[in-house]
Amino acid sequence: MKRIIGLCINSVLRWASAGPGYKWLNRTASVKQMEDERPTRLIVEIYQSQHGVPGYRQMQMILERRYGVKCNLKSVHRLMQLLDLRSVCRRRKRTRRKKLPAGYLAENILGRDFKSKEQNEKWLTDVTEFKYGTGGKVYLCAILDLYGRNIAGFSLGQKNNISLVFEAFDQAFQRYPDACPMVHSDRGTQYTGHAFRKRMKEAGICQSMSRPGKCLDNAPMEGFWGILKSEMYYLYHFGEYDQLCNAITDYIHYYNCERCQRVPDCMTPMEFLAAGDK
Repeated sequence: MKRIIGLCINSVLRWASAGPGYKWLNRTASVKQMEDERPTRLIVEIYQSQHGVPGYRQMQMILERRYGVKCNLKSVHRLMQLLDLRSVCRRRKRTRRKKLPAGYLAENILGRDFKSKEQNEKWLTDVTEFKYGTGGKVYLCAILDLYGRNIAGFSLGQKNNISLVFEAFDQAFQRYPDACPMVHSDRGTQYTGHAFRKRMKEAGICQSMSRPGKCLDNAPMEGFWGILKSEMYYLYHFGEYDQLCNAITDYIHYYNCERCQRVPDCMTPMEFLAAGDK
């Protein structure tokens, strides 16, 4: 990044469209170069102001929605490659958890059908952990609505137990008291235990579970964990419990209300839900 940004942007654009040799040094800017100049400058400004988080997909949506610059994905990808700008987010290797004995196992009713026709039709849920300080851990349980891809409810705690899960569902049902979704989860002990099964049954909720060793059965939920950790958690050091909890809470608000998503319709989840209510 430093190597390329240190160069004149105009020189980069001229070099990009040039052939072999040094004749390009004396050429005047082409129409294509002039068209690329504004988005190129904006890309550098956005990348620096957001600390290198946006990839080319997010960058294309920001250019179009916030600056009114029409630029397709291939063009943004090409310009970011020329500027040597890459998202600081990194994909992490997925590890398989050991198979644990379970009290109740539901069928994979969801069947990787991640499309939803209405709000609160299908909810995905899972628990993940974060580390802070020297050995401290924070557990996050979240519920993702497949219709708007919004986080319908979440809870934070220092213990990974059924109370953590119930707090997330309490928050979701407070927001959406009439909801009666299908709830899909992995086969974690919180979701296979008698207490969770009893609560789902009393509420008339259909329960679905991923197959053993098939994390992609809950792919959108796993995707949210990756986004949360790569765009926020991995970029900072957290020394205290409250500091980490506040950062997670702030990010979930940002994710729901400010972060544009290609699905659905290049809107924020809250914008998509508001448009559906009209």
